[in-house]
Amino acid sequence: MKKLLTYAAVAFVVFYLFTQPAGAAAAVRGVFGSIGTGADRLSAFFTSLFSG
Repeated sequence: MKKLLTYAAVAFVVFYLFTQPAGAAAAVRGVFGSIGTGADRLSAFFTSLFSG
């Protein structure tokens, strides 16, 4: 069952990439932007934690 769901998810991603390339690119930019923002905030937290 788990393999079937994995294959279905991969098939959906491939389908989405080919039918909506602009939407897929925006989604990827959003994910990486969120990761970058989180890393920046974590860095600021530890900087303020150890500098004061």
